[in-house]
Amino acid sequence: MRLLLDTHLLLWAAARSRRLSVAARRLIADADNDLLFSAASFREVAIKHSPGRADFRVDARLLKRGLLDNDQELSISSEHASTTEGLPPLHKDPFDRLLLAQAITEGVTLLTSDATVAGYPAPVRKV
Repeated sequence: MRLLLDTHLLLWAAARSRRLSVAARRLIADADNDLLFSAASFREVAIKHSPGRADFRVDARLLKRGLLDNDQELSISSEHASTTEGLPPLHKDPFDRLLLAQAITEGVTLLTSDATVAGYPAPVRKV
C-alpha cells in the first residue's frame, strides 16, 4: 500500500514520538507499505518553525536528512494545487487540503491523526 504521511505523523515518526498511535506505527513499520512524504509538509514545517510553535520544533532541512532511505518525496504539481479547489470546505488548513489533493490525484492513502481531515471523501485513514 502507498501511504502519504500527514505533517504531524511525519514529525512524530521521525522523532519516534509516543504521540504516534500503535496503528500508525504498524503501518509505517510494515515493509510492504511504500511511505511517501510531501514537499507541502516541509513547507509547513519551515513556516511554522519560525514562530517557535511547540509542535514544529524541527528544522525542515534536518528532518529531510533524517528520513528513511525508502521514503519517497512527493513534489507539488499544478494538478495537486488545482484539485484543492474541488474539496468541500470541511477544513481550512491549506497544507492539509493540499495533502488531501495529492492523495486523491496520486491514488495513495493519506494517513492522519486529524478527525476533520479523515472526514473528507478521499483516500484518507485516521490512525
